[in-house]
Amino acid sequence: MLITLCYLYLWARWGRRPAALVRATVQRLRASRCSFTFCGAAVQPRGARVCLSRGGRVFCVGESEIVKWSDCCLPLACRPGDPYQLIAEASVDNFSKLGVAFMEDRLQMADGLVPQKIVSVHLQDSTLKALKDQASNKQAQILQQNPEPSVESKPEPDVMEHVGGDDLKVLGAQPTEGEDGTSGREPAGEGDVGVGSIEHCHLHLSSCHECLELENSTIESVKFASAEKIPDLPYDHNGTLEDVADDICLDREGRKVNITGRAPNILFYMGSASQESLGRFQEVRSVLADCVDTESYTLYPLSRESALRDPWSDNCLLLVIATREAIPEDLSQKFMAYLSQGGKVLGLCSPFTLAGFQVTSKSVLRETVQNLVFSKADQTHVKLSVLSSGYVYEEGPGGQLSMGKLQGHLENEDKDRLIVQVPFGPRGGEAVLCQAHLELPPSSSVVQAQEDFNLLKSSNTRRYEVLREILTTLGLNCDLKRAPALTPLYLLPAAEEIWDPLMQWLGKHVDPEGVIKSSKLSLKFLSSYTSNIEITPSALPVVTDVESFLSENFNLEIYRQNLQTKRLGKVILFAEVTPTTMNLLDGLMFEIPPEMGLIAIAVRQTQGKGRGSNAWLSPMGCAVSTLLVSIPLRSQLGQRIPFVQHLMSLAVVEAVRSIPEYQDINLRVKWPNDIYYSDFMKLGGVLVNSTLLGETFYILIGCGFNVSNSNPTICINDLVAEYNKQHRAELKPFRTDDLIARTVTVLEKLIDTFQDKGPNGILPLYYKYWVHSGQRVRLGGLEGPEVWIVGLDDSGFLQVQQEDGEIVTVHPDGNSFDMLRNLIIPKQQ
Repeated sequence: MLITLCYLYLWARWGRRPAALVRATVQRLRASRCSFTFCGAAVQPRGARVCLSRGGRVFCVGESEIVKWSDCCLPLACRPGDPYQLIAEASVDNFSKLGVAFMEDRLQMADGLVPQKIVSVHLQDSTLKALKDQASNKQAQILQQNPEPSVESKPEPDVMEHVGGDDLKVLGAQPTEGEDGTSGREPAGEGDVGVGSIEHCHLHLSSCHECLELENSTIESVKFASAEKIPDLPYDHNGTLEDVADDICLDREGRKVNITGRAPNILFYMGSASQESLGRFQEVRSVLADCVDTESYTLYPLSRESALRDPWSDNCLLLVIATREAIPEDLSQKFMAYLSQGGKVLGLCSPFTLAGFQVTSKSVLRETVQNLVFSKADQTHVKLSVLSSGYVYEEGPGGQLSMGKLQGHLENEDKDRLIVQVPFGPRGGEAVLCQAHLELPPSSSVVQAQEDFNLLKSSNTRRYEVLREILTTLGLNCDLKRAPALTPLYLLPAAEEIWDPLMQWLGKHVDPEGVIKSSKLSLKFLSSYTSNIEITPSALPVVTDVESFLSENFNLEIYRQNLQTKRLGKVILFAEVTPTTMNLLDGLMFEIPPEMGLIAIAVRQTQGKGRGSNAWLSPMGCAVSTLLVSIPLRSQLGQRIPFVQHLMSLAVVEAVRSIPEYQDINLRVKWPNDIYYSDFMKLGGVLVNSTLLGETFYILIGCGFNVSNSNPTICINDLVAEYNKQHRAELKPFRTDDLIARTVTVLEKLIDTFQDKGPNGILPLYYKYWVHSGQRVRLGGLEGPEVWIVGLDDSGFLQVQQEDGEIVTVHPDGNSFDMLRNLIIPKQQ
């Protein structure tokens, strides 16, 4: 494997263009089922296809071979917790095979778990025998505490079948005499291992001094070429296997103990295997993945056969039962046994229930939107609209069970129970059972009426609040995910002819270190990026090698095809993750020529800015950009700068509704700077910062609008899907890159029209899409006089008609939440 790494290192040194081609190719191949090899032409793998050749060396691609970890090593012990760790024994050949498969993303763990690290160690003496003795003693204690026969009568294995988590360590075995630190012996019997310490060693060719020198840079080359953020492997020279033994098999509060460590698995039972159950699994899995950190939990289906045959209950944190089918008796016994041993169950519109409750049909409620009152663990209440399954929970035979704090009932005369929490058994088992479709999005095909869609969308955030409350009660961590790591910027041209002038301009304006500084941050322009270059919110690297650019979230060619401008959006600063696009152009905006119109685009922001001190959330699927626009002071728009925000929000709406067949997508503008679905729900906004320097306004227009991120509110593609459903149409969904380009194109046309004709040139289109026609608001507060909105004045402020018929201009009072609240009439000068 290290020889392959060295080939990669030397290849990257040959030149920028071959290296860029290799990197781009590897990035494409790593997500596929293909393997790729760097080798000499004379030793080309049989059946492989040559992608690139240079001299006597070639880059070959062939079909990949999946390597199962269980075929290459023998599990010996585990360390439950965060992170999960596994100690296993392997021969030299098998350890190398594991390492190669891991680097090539071909290593398959049990049940879909994903390894994150592989570290080699030396095992000495009989530590493992002590571990096995300890495990046996704990197993005996458990059997004494729970002598009744289990529905899973199979004996527990001596070693752990699978573990998972953020940080998985697979450890090698003791070297045989005469071998170097990377070798090991074949798996030994129980009596062949003695007690002692373990010694970590670095994996390298001890006879190759050049490899030792290049090890770090080689690994960095692999990281860059594979576009993966492989975490560094810390070598803890003080670690001992006794440390592992101390933490194995802890009994917590008398609950069920898993002597092999419980893997962070969430299992989904969806009923009999069919296309319908597969689709429902994807649906349910998707909503739960939005609530928990998928890097901490593994979510996968549990078939009936596996549920009856396999020891799944020892490796399951939560069982989700989401089938509408009746639960067979033998399977029901399995689920009840899991609960009695401390298991957690979430029932989603399933007939599964516990003694004391029965599921009763109420056809009048079936697939209708109802008002639900949900009681949280802290006794507070959440009111929301939900889609009812048509079933409710009622007391049944077997005696009433004690109920937990989580409860949900309808706001109807019968106060029908749709959510119940039921503790079960002395070991902490519990179930939360739901007959509200918390797992279905408002865009589900089950939801037919437009009114129902609107009600469910308005409750979507509260639906997730209820789901997270339930999952937290059942023991899962639903904390917000950590902010993603910042990534380098890429400088990209929207037109080839602008590149050479841009590079010439850049060469004259960077300092000797290649840096342009501003009051907010510094940009360091580089020909290439390696992961040892630090990225901070105040110091960002900018890569100028266009050929090395590749993103799954931004297609430069699609952007180019949809951008039809003379000036705007011609030079792109792109980042996968950046603090905020509003700061990226700060050091460039006053110097760069107007024909090189700058735009900053990001997939995600960690510190997005909204109006006032508000934060703007920027999840995946949101179109996030900041555009630089220069406006002469002595011009139609220069004398009416507040109109800039109106033009930008109008451009977003027109970019969608001007496309043939999309004209009825109900996307609208709300004064002064919001993009709305009808007058119902916000899905985007605009933020404008302007600086007057001499006779020119330099304006940064920040814009963010939801394109494909349905949750937690609504996005443009939701509107497209709903339109398709209501009108049996087949309109295609949008991408963020094409909509950003179309918006910039429309904006330039709107600015040109405004400069030529003034406000009257754009107001008819603005009024066509705005949400305020005939709307009533109150001045000064909730008790103020009521007025009617009639339009915009010559400066872009609202005009309202008072009860006496007088039309006056009103301004916001400065609050950053709703600019239509507390409107005030400015004092006359």
